[in-house]
Amino acid sequence: MNNVRVAAAGSLVTLLLSLGVAQNVAQHLLSADELKNVVPAEFFFRGKKAPTQLRNATGFQTADGKVTFAALVDASGYSTAIQQKYQGMLITESKLNIGGTDLAPGAYGFGFAADKFVVMNVANEDALSGSYQTDASLKRAVPLKLVEDGSGYKLYGGKKWVSVKPE
Repeated sequence: MNNVRVAAAGSLVTLLLSLGVAQNVAQHLLSADELKNVVPAEFFFRGKKAPTQLRNATGFQTADGKVTFAALVDASGYSTAIQQKYQGMLITESKLNIGGTDLAPGAYGFGFAADKFVVMNVANEDALSGSYQTDASLKRAVPLKLVEDGSGYKLYGGKKWVSVKPE
């Protein structure tokens, strides 16, 4: 009888441990279905709402389950000064390192403007500004995408890109 109890307890512990391991998620790019579940239809920035473009959305999930995603927005209702640097929205649950500069979790606007990649808080104040790279060898540039790069990613806007690493 004791052997049965010990075997049952051992089986229960093994089952619980395997369920815990199964719930750990590997860091990965978000699928189209996962993006549909997280990308909002509109994004509030500088006093207005702008429609997001789900077809131009990308993101990733870290091993601890935290999500980071970006999408282009329709900024046509904004002033020319804002349109020059506000091209998309970025929401992150993790601290990020973008091009060598740390960014706290939060909701931001971003853009590949003039000669810099700029991340702004929702009041249109610069939170991060840094240089971007250009990939001249890229054959089929798309408006927005993420590409795995070691333990991080490259966020592309056309042929321009910045490194993004979750911390």
